[in-house]
Amino acid sequence: MTVKLETLLDRSEKNMDSGIHPVVKESALEMVKRAYQEGIFVQISAGYRSMEVQAKLYGQGRLGYIYDGKNYSDLSKPRVTKAMPGQSYHNYGLAIDYFIVSDDGKNGIWTVDAKWRRVAAIGKSLGFAWGGDWSSFKDYPHLDIAGGLTYSQLNAGTKPRLISKVNGTTPPPTQVESEVIVKDTPAKDSGNQTIKSIQRTLNSRYRTKKIDVDGYYGPHTKKALIKGFQTELNKQYGAKINVDGIWGPQTKAASSNVREGAEGNITYILQGALYLEGRNPHGMDGIFGSGTEIVVKAFQRANGLSADGIAGENTFAKLFG
Repeated sequence: MTVKLETLLDRSEKNMDSGIHPVVKESALEMVKRAYQEGIFVQISAGYRSMEVQAKLYGQGRLGYIYDGKNYSDLSKPRVTKAMPGQSYHNYGLAIDYFIVSDDGKNGIWTVDAKWRRVAAIGKSLGFAWGGDWSSFKDYPHLDIAGGLTYSQLNAGTKPRLISKVNGTTPPPTQVESEVIVKDTPAKDSGNQTIKSIQRTLNSRYRTKKIDVDGYYGPHTKKALIKGFQTELNKQYGAKINVDGIWGPQTKAASSNVREGAEGNITYILQGALYLEGRNPHGMDGIFGSGTEIVVKAFQRANGLSADGIAGENTFAKLFG
């Protein structure tokens, strides 16, 4: 028995939540209707996502992640996003995720084939930007209507002026190739500006393989950070360790103690590592002041270490291991 349009609309409306922008909601439901007319059964899986829910998602697989005074760390689940609270259009009710369902509506189909891309084309005709068009990351389920605003503008309270295109026409379908979704990728945006600054600094300061300045913390940024740390240990302390970006016993044993009053590149790397783990040292200046010490102590307590405010081999092991 073929799934009814009303069923798909009801499920989609429920999944978008009440915080979704009215224009985004109207456009999403219209997309479901137009796809249904072409024999494509699509459902919205997500819409508005509160900061707390975003923090919960970001905390998966991360140790000691705290947002707004609450610990959202959940090591029982894998990491699913690089977007911290405020770094996703979902947090402002301006984004949705979709997927194709089987003819009876009982099973999800996650193959990015002609049907999937056809839904994206319908969505784009309604004003959505599609995550499958992004160059650095491909987020095939993602669609957003952000009105040209950045996360920082939205976080500052700027309200988007969105115009509905529901009364427009749908473009004809085109022939496309198939692809399979292999992972959940971060939400689109200009990225976290502090993380971008860290990535730029690593690229300019160290002669290693350049990393993308995308504002997201991933394995390449972590590896570059460790390479920077290893380079500084060799340069400042004659450690003679391999600069390979891999945290191992040699790097741990060579780690220096960094404490209040320290200044320089190792302190900067410490501050960067803390920030990338969700601990804002309130300054990326390479100066170990009271703000950095407070954050180091908090990180140590959250990771079962002695909270002495001194970043030594055990603290770096928790940051880089």
